Amino acid sequence: MMDDVEFIAEMEGKVNSGVEIRLPEAQRLLNTTDVQILAESANRIAQRFSEGLIDVEMLLNAKSGSCPEDCSFCAQSSFYESKINKYPLLSKETILGRAQTAKASGANSFCLVCAYKSPPDSDFNHICDIIEHIKKYLEIDVNVSLGFMTKERAERLKMIGVKRYNHNLETSETYFSQICTTHDFSDRVNTARIVKEAGLELCCGGIIGMGENSLQRLELAYSIRDLLPDEVPINILIPKPGTPFENLHGVSPIDAIKTIAVWRFLMPTPIIKVAAGREVYFKDNDNMALKAGANGIITGGYLTTNGNDPGRDLEMIRDIGINPA
Repeated sequence: MMDDVEFIAEMEGKVNSGVEIRLPEAQRLLNTTDVQILAESANRIAQRFSEGLIDVEMLLNAKSGSCPEDCSFCAQSSFYESKINKYPLLSKETILGRAQTAKASGANSFCLVCAYKSPPDSDFNHICDIIEHIKKYLEIDVNVSLGFMTKERAERLKMIGVKRYNHNLETSETYFSQICTTHDFSDRVNTARIVKEAGLELCCGGIIGMGENSLQRLELAYSIRDLLPDEVPINILIPKPGTPFENLHGVSPIDAIKTIAVWRFLMPTPIIKVAAGREVYFKDNDNMALKAGANGIITGGYLTTNGNDPGRDLEMIRDIGINPA
């Protein structure tokens, strides 16, 4: 039987030849103790398929809190007493200002995120008006995350110039009932498919460290892969006070690196973006993720959590010899 170093090399060869990695092979990759070799191999795959560019995105939590879903990880859920800043949909002037800040900070995409199950017509129309203004006056990609979508709304977003729609699966189908009871895994898959059918790029990822086992982490990756995403954000749980998951401890940095790397073997072409938790788990060594198969970051903060200063992130990217997209 070949050793892990030989096995990783064989799997890299399969990926480069367009051959999909099977579940038992992914399990062996995830269980390897040769983490550095695995990371280097995943990084070569990323470089091969992404031309050595890093996608840098800035988020805006444009409507915070009061979400009617009971996702156990989320401080924005109306089910929990979380101490976050709650507010209705921000004004056009505020959102435009933040889009300008994103552009000036060096981000190449700006994502509007709102805590909705599905926005009411008045809010959806307001968001569309703002997006049209941004597209007219700023040279920056606009992405959105607005909850569940209909075909008609997805087509309208495409028409006004939205590039990418974010709708994460969050966790595997077999673990989903442990994190949410107000909707099903299939509901999330349905919106992802609607987005793709409308011609929008799909951003679809999940959160690791919510109590799932390693097999369920791979199950999630395969479910995402089957949706043919253009971008895959990997979040690491940041336990939030007041939520059912406030006492969970996420994953170790090594497990996070191995997950990022193996997901790259499974999905060689999408942007794999290291999102929430990067600064918490990797601290000043967060460039590790960009040396293990990731080729995208979110900078400046997340929905209810602060992030790195964009200038610091851009300097980090350049220091390891990669260029922002």
